[in-house]
Parts: sequence; structure tokens; C-alpha cells
Amino acid sequence: MSPDENPAILLNPADSVAVALRSLKAGEAAGPEGPVAVEPIPRGHKIALRAIAKGEEVRKFGQVIGLASRPIAPGEHVHLQNLAMVDSHPDHAFCVENRDPGLLPEAERASFMGYDRGLGGVGTRNYIGVISTVNCSATVSRYIAEHFNRQGGLQGFDNVDGVVALTHGSGCAIGTKGEGYEYLTRVIKGYATHPNFGGILMIGLGCEVNQIRPIMEHYKLEESDRFRTMTIQQLGGTRKTIDAACDMIRQMLPQVNAARRSPQSLRHLKVALECGGSDGYSGITANPALGYASDLLVRHGATTVLSETPEIYGAEHLLTRRAKSPEVAQKLLDRIDWWRDYTSRNGAELNNNPSFGNKEGGLTTILEKSLGAVAKGGSMPLNAVYEYAEPVTAQGFTFMDTPGYDPAAVTGQVAGGCNVVCFTTGRGSVSGWKPAPTIKIATNTAMFEHMREDMDINCGDIARGTDTIEAAGQRIFDLILAVASGEKTVSEQFDYGDNEFVPWQVGAIT
Repeated sequence: MSPDENPAILLNPADSVAVALRSLKAGEAAGPEGPVAVEPIPRGHKIALRAIAKGEEVRKFGQVIGLASRPIAPGEHVHLQNLAMVDSHPDHAFCVENRDPGLLPEAERASFMGYDRGLGGVGTRNYIGVISTVNCSATVSRYIAEHFNRQGGLQGFDNVDGVVALTHGSGCAIGTKGEGYEYLTRVIKGYATHPNFGGILMIGLGCEVNQIRPIMEHYKLEESDRFRTMTIQQLGGTRKTIDAACDMIRQMLPQVNAARRSPQSLRHLKVALECGGSDGYSGITANPALGYASDLLVRHGATTVLSETPEIYGAEHLLTRRAKSPEVAQKLLDRIDWWRDYTSRNGAELNNNPSFGNKEGGLTTILEKSLGAVAKGGSMPLNAVYEYAEPVTAQGFTFMDTPGYDPAAVTGQVAGGCNVVCFTTGRGSVSGWKPAPTIKIATNTAMFEHMREDMDINCGDIARGTDTIEAAGQRIFDLILAVASGEKTVSEQFDYGDNEFVPWQVGAIT
């Protein structure tokens, strides 16, 4: 299909706007049933299908995305200049769309090749992690990882994927009774016990607030031949700590290297559903395709984890309606209420979320962005809602409360146990989240071609009519299993993932 033959808009008669699937010139008809564009409409942006009065609700995908801030004529570009945010008051209708997930019989379910860690779960990778408890031990942790990754320290240990330095900007000047401390320690515990690690070394400075011993005691962690701890002050400084740490890791390497993949049930697979750099295509191509893949994963016994609470605001009723129980639905609404209070206390609002790139790509309000974001969650029952970085123990489709900021969101999901990440993007992304392999999914073909080296799958042809959500979702599902079994993603080929460990910082830093 040539560009001139591409469908012009995605038409839904119940809507008052449509997505322009290619750029429209002023005076150009938006398809046989669409209006004539009265001004240029950028690709991925919205065109008015009919006259919309000032103050009237504007609908896309059958849902309210805002109010017209002035009269809008048919064929006008609908965006920041004429569409305003409106408070969201949807009908949450708890559990009315909860249905049987249609799980496949055990004999028909797919499997993957993973690392069996016994009670520690099943890994999709075999890394050694060096975790900083505080920013003060970050540089030492990086030097240790560099010795093995860049200076030949892994020579002869080909079954070890690498040594990952998990460093961050916190760990001191925080209260030990607040949410920030709780989130940080939960993240550290989640990574320290993550099945994608065959060995862990935890390093502190020695005098910080975030002490190693309370973490170990609270979470009932114990040192072993593959789980060691140390502090820089106790060992006598930088060089001595690096030498001691390298010796410890050398002792771990033979055991970690000896791990081998074996066939594993998909009940051991936990997949993070994430989006970043969203655009007007996200809600009609990559996100629903990932949602279809999520449904397939659930039917095969896997767990999927949606997140980014600020990016489901205004579309949360699509989740509460299919919640497993009223308690699950209410927990989701409780987290949204927390966010209303949190943003208010910090002089912000939930509609601050759409970024510059989101708006350039055609999104206007958080209500519109949320509709596309929720599509990643497919159609299965919502079985559980977790707070940030809590262990994900339920099977099936779940939700984790996180910020919309991608590094912090995915850090929470991985801490919760996700061992694969699926990341949809319309503007482009160059992130990765060690130790979990990250699959990049493009929403539009133009960006996929432009950033081809950074993308794993293109869903843009759905908008052209040459692909379907179902076919693209099946490809994503197949790639997830291949990646879980060891196939490298493009992010891994570029060795991304060392800088995306970003625990969510909440509360006062004193």
C-alpha cells in the first residue's frame, strides 16, 4: 500500500474526533466518510468529525477525553488550543465485566527455557548483582562491575550474562518510618531476591540511614555463598572494598556459571507492561496488541503487571469493571485517591502527566493518554492490586501502583518479580532494565524505521490496515517466550540497563 492509499482516519461513529492515520493537508477529505480538513492535521493527531459546542464533552474510543474550550468546527485540528481537561467521574461499576479468563488446559500451555532457582523462582537471565544501599557506595559498586564486564573478569564464565551495578541517588537523609524508606528497602529486597540474579553482593558505606542489617532482618534475608554484604568504612576504603568485593564475586562465579536453562511453566513468567513516549497511535496499535499478548500470557498461566497509576486516571473504570472482587477494585481507587492528594500537596495535578513528546505525538489530556495506556492490560480479570515494589504473588493480570516516570515504574515492577519487560513507544526509547530483558514495541512505522536499531517489533502496520491487533499480539507473545528463553533484545545488544535502576523517592529529604 502506498502512502497515498493509507487510510486517512480511524473512524468510530460514536466519537466526536478521529485519529489522523497520516498527515492531512488543509482542504483534503479525511476519507469517504470523514470531514474535510479545514487546516493541516499532523499524523497521529485528532480531527473533529462534527461540530462540537463550547463546553461539550469530546469523545474518543467512546470515552470522554476532555471538554471543548471553544466551539470546534468539523474538520478542525483538536488539540491543546481547543480541548481542556475535565475532572473524571466515570462509572466504576465494580466487577460487572469480570469473566472467566478461559485458561488453557495444562497440556496445551506453552513453556520457556528458564533458570530454576528453587523457592527463589525462575529466571530468564543469569546475572550477578552489586546493589548499593546508598548513593555513597555507588561509585565503588560501578568499579566492581566494570572490572568484570570491561576488564576480562568474566573470561571463562560464558553462562554469566554480566555483573550489574544497581546504584541510585538515595539511602540517606530520609526518615526510616516514611513511605520513601519503605519503598527503597522493598526495591532493594526485590532485586536482591530476583530470580534473574544468580548471585548478589550488597554494599553500603557504613554510616547511612539505610543500613544493611535492618534490611536483612526485616525481610528475613541471610548471607550465603551467593549472597554477600559489606560496607566500605568497615573494610577501610575504596581500594580495599573493591579488592574484597572482586574476590567474593570470583568465588560466586563457578556456581553461577554452572546454572543451566530447563523447560519451565509459564506460571513462572511475570511480564511488566509499560509504555513511554506515547503518541496518538499508542492506543490503536502497539498498546492493544500488547494487551492481546497479555491475554494470551494469562491464558497460558503467566502473570502480567500493568503500572503507572497517573496514566490510568480517567480510565480506571475500565479496570474496576473487570476486577476479580470489590476489594481489588476499591484498592485501585484508593491508590488513585492517594495520587490526588499527593499531587495536590506538591502543587501539581494529574493532568501534568502528558509530556512534551506525548503532545507532539497527538495526545492532549491525561484522560486521552490513559485510554491508550490501559489498552496494554488486555481484557482479562484484574486479579490483584499491589503497592510499589510489593512482591507480585497472584497469577493472571495484575496492577502495581507506580509513578508514570518510566525508570521508577519499571524498577518497581522488576522489584515485584517481573522477569521480562514489554515497552511500547511512539516517540522512541533507548532504555533497558537489567536484570530483566526489555522488548521495545513501536506504535508507528515511521518511528520504527527511523529508530530501527532500538526497536524489536513494529505495530505501525495495524494503522495501515496491513496488520491486525491479533497477529501483532501473537508476534509479541512469541517474542516474549523467545526472549525469556535467552534470545537477546536490541536493548541487550546495546548493553542498556545499567542506569535505569531508579527507586521511587517519596517524602522529605532532610
